[in-house]
Amino acid sequence: MIESFEQLGLSAALVAGLRVAGIEVPTAIQSQVIPLALLGRDIIGQSATGTGKTLAFLLPLFQRIDTGKRETQVIIIAPTHELAIQILRQVEMLSKHSGLPVTSTSIIGNVNIARQIDKLKDKPHILVGSSGRILELIQKKKIISQTIKTIVIDEADRLLDDKNMDTVKAVIKTTLKDRQIMLFSATITPDTLEQAKKIMHAPEVLTIEGQIGDMPDITHLYFLAEQRDKIEVLRKIVALINNERVLIFINKSEEIETTAAKLEYHGLKAAGIHGSSFKGDRKKSLEDFRKGKIQLLVASDVAARGLDITGVNYVFNLDMPEDPQVYLHRVGRTGRAGKSGIAMSIITKNELALINKYEKVLKIKIAPKYMAKGKILDKVKTIDQASAQDKVKPLNKAKPVNQFRPAKIKTDKI
Repeated sequence: MIESFEQLGLSAALVAGLRVAGIEVPTAIQSQVIPLALLGRDIIGQSATGTGKTLAFLLPLFQRIDTGKRETQVIIIAPTHELAIQILRQVEMLSKHSGLPVTSTSIIGNVNIARQIDKLKDKPHILVGSSGRILELIQKKKIISQTIKTIVIDEADRLLDDKNMDTVKAVIKTTLKDRQIMLFSATITPDTLEQAKKIMHAPEVLTIEGQIGDMPDITHLYFLAEQRDKIEVLRKIVALINNERVLIFINKSEEIETTAAKLEYHGLKAAGIHGSSFKGDRKKSLEDFRKGKIQLLVASDVAARGLDITGVNYVFNLDMPEDPQVYLHRVGRTGRAGKSGIAMSIITKNELALINKYEKVLKIKIAPKYMAKGKILDKVKTIDQASAQDKVKPLNKAKPVNQFRPAKIKTDKI
């Protein structure tokens, strides 16, 4: 068992930088990826959300970059602006804490291209951004792709789909054939795997299993309600949790604004994010949520891809995904960095089958609850019985998770 980053072959500067950031023990995906990446191998890495994939590829990149050369050596492609910026922040953190003079910048669409071209004059070692804008600047000869040693494709299941595949391939084709390609995602479908192998050289496929048993405390609950009453049930629960930040998932992107508007109508501070949001509006909603100016953030799975917001104690599902892994990815946005969290689902009777499916596939327990007289109760016949049996369990505002222990899921730290 790997218990330190030194065992993985990382430099003393990087290990010290991680220690400054409070990171001392590698996660499973990091333990497997880093040694192979340091050797320059092509890698396909699959690991659940929140298991440290970003550092898994950044750490070996930092070690392999020749900081004595003023040239761009790494391209990291991400599907959303938010994910690109989050990766860039990790790059900046590593550079600052390790003292290594690795330079970087973001290259994303729908922003001032002249400003990006100006930053490229400094020839940053790492570029993080969208495949479309990166390709555009390569074609304009503002990015010299012949110096690229490594290309990372993050959230590969999305970037290798029919919509994005051609652009990603076009970027890769501009680089030399001996470059390294690393590809990461929480889910890798057979189609994604097939497409990936077409652009890689004998890739090592690393799939991290058994993550469920290693997750920190996440308590799973569900409430039965009629479809028309879901917002009202959510409103009542939110009233009990005292301004904690809540991430709310629905299935359809086109219903995000409507759902957020309904919550605001009930006097709640809510906002929604979706792919078609104006960049400024999306950024403002995320910043307001991070700063606590809004309590509820409504998103679909597509809109939330790559989001990494600390301090989310509650994840709510207003709609249930068919795929248990999607449920796992949603709830994995709470209970991070050694903290506890609560995942609550408000479901109809028709969605009960999905609860059973999650329990069977994910090997978890999702406890039924219901609301009455401003309290959350166990699933008993009457309120009187609940009181008599001392089963009334209102949410404790100071330590909410300790009120519920029907199930626990473990995951590696970010």
